[in-house]
Amino acid sequence: MSRQPLVNRQNKIIATRLTLHLGNGGSMADAVNALNSLASVWPQGEKPIFVGCGGKHCDTGLLDWATPDNATIELPAATLIGPDGPNLIAALQTWQPTVCVHFDPQAAQALSAGVPLRFIGFDAQQFGLPQLKLLAARTRALGIGIAFNVRTTEAFRACLDAGMTAAAGWFFTSPANAPAKALNAGQANIMRVLNLVRKNADIREIEAALKLDVAISYKLLRYINSAGFGLSCEIQSFRHAVSMLGFEKLNRWLSLLLATASKDPMAPALMHTALLRARLMELLADGLVDKSEYDDLFITGAFSLLDALLGIGMEQALEAMRLPEPIGDALLGRGGRYQAFLDLALASEADDGQAVAEQAGMLGLTADQFNRAQLQALSFADTMEL
Repeated sequence: MSRQPLVNRQNKIIATRLTLHLGNGGSMADAVNALNSLASVWPQGEKPIFVGCGGKHCDTGLLDWATPDNATIELPAATLIGPDGPNLIAALQTWQPTVCVHFDPQAAQALSAGVPLRFIGFDAQQFGLPQLKLLAARTRALGIGIAFNVRTTEAFRACLDAGMTAAAGWFFTSPANAPAKALNAGQANIMRVLNLVRKNADIREIEAALKLDVAISYKLLRYINSAGFGLSCEIQSFRHAVSMLGFEKLNRWLSLLLATASKDPMAPALMHTALLRARLMELLADGLVDKSEYDDLFITGAFSLLDALLGIGMEQALEAMRLPEPIGDALLGRGGRYQAFLDLALASEADDGQAVAEQAGMLGLTADQFNRAQLQALSFADTMEL
């Protein structure tokens, strides 16, 4: 599976699209078996998870899946009026899953076929903005409009202005082509604290640095006490956090704070993505590297969007930090033992099932192992209080 986020007007990720890559000879029965095997790690909560088959159209076989309450099945309109259309429509009317119909030239006929749907998806690459605005107005009463495959921030804003409720795509992860900026005061102070923690400085020295910015202390404690962290007791102070977690664990959460100081309007979506990458890389490494390196893999994923979050080049961002060599090498694309994990995390954000399979294969991971890690990482990112 690969994925795409759905981003709303407040620049927050409100849902996720999962694309099933069936591969050569793969069937819907195989896909259903794979989905059913993931029931124990399927993300809970209210955020919808859209499930589609990419270039291969999903058919009635997908309805054999024990669909979770928060799952939405994506169907091209053409499948509803094809040879198997009557059977598919009857099944949808019987089982009543949440449905998103992809708008296409045959959609008018399909949308009048009595399918119980909630969302209508529009491919931003297929429709021009004037046409998209017209279609959004005409179909508003039938379902919630969503733009798919949005590639630029400008297109994202235009789709929302055209009447879309949200837009799906990775348009926000590419650094803006603007002159590099200096770190703002909040970022500089977090980096100062981060470097103190990395060299195991005296706790009093670190606390003094934290007191220079009360917001940092508040955010740090909020992160550590979030549901995603899973502690059994509430952390009351930085000193308490050190005694409970140690410097190594604390280091990863300070790393996330560096991103929260971003002034980028897309920071909420970027933070969610950085969290997901971080946790995914840590999970993928289970049994493949020494446990002492899990935190460094987490930080590699968390820092993989520093250039976009901070508005500076990756080299500039890393210059002021004392990071282990494998982290820096991976973030700068120089290889090293963390590179394959980062490459797989990035491949999961592209619509290329073959690339995902190849990258997972390089690490000796099966499709089930990778899919489980991806869903667990998604749950983690959704659960964190950002």
